[in-house]
Amino acid sequence: MKLTEADIDTLLSQTFDDQRLSRGERRALVQLVDNPPELRLRVQRRSFEIAKTLADTAPFATVLAWLEEVQKALTEDSSSGTAPDMTDEPDEPGKDEATEAIFSPHQDVCRRIIAALGRLTHKAELAVFTITDDRITRAILEAHRRGVTIRIVSDNDKANDLGSDIQRLASSGLAVRIDRTPVHMHHKFAVLDDRTLLNGSYNWTRGAALENHENVVFHTSPALLTAFKAEFEHCWKLAEPF
Repeated sequence: MKLTEADIDTLLSQTFDDQRLSRGERRALVQLVDNPPELRLRVQRRSFEIAKTLADTAPFATVLAWLEEVQKALTEDSSSGTAPDMTDEPDEPGKDEATEAIFSPHQDVCRRIIAALGRLTHKAELAVFTITDDRITRAILEAHRRGVTIRIVSDNDKANDLGSDIQRLASSGLAVRIDRTPVHMHHKFAVLDDRTLLNGSYNWTRGAALENHENVVFHTSPALLTAFKAEFEHCWKLAEPF
């Protein structure tokens, strides 16, 4: 099977969101890289490179545990050319359309958003009411520097607030638009590489991270991705360049 580096990144990144390999993810890794051997080596090498990047924003122990699971899946039963027996590990309900909810301030929502942005390989559509958290802004800019195509829609009233990073993002060459309708662009969602949706009450601010009771839900449901991509395009057309 001919895989590009982007394909390998997608394969590996989808295993990190829940910070463990499910039965299906482990089986997919084993079967996908079973032949030829050089493909297995490519995936192994890339997993170490991704782990190094993740270690900048995620706890080292979490990254190490993920890397160990990936390496085990890539090497287990390689001589037989068959996937390991995992009949004792039941499939998780709804794994094909995974969801995970995380909450502030007692869970590190900011870190999870930064980690998700750090795994971007192609594109991102961000519709966020206000962006003032410099940590998230740095992750967006880093993705932009990696060549990821990023579009941002934000609210016109919040764009000029003290501490807003919208001007910084636009000045750095990102495609940024602000809403010009009589109502607020009050969304807080992101579609990442057309495969992961982040959605919830969480504004990308320090207050949301440290002071408020907020939520973000991570989805991989194709139906939800389609719906939110359409909503982003609707908001994008109504907005004007910043």
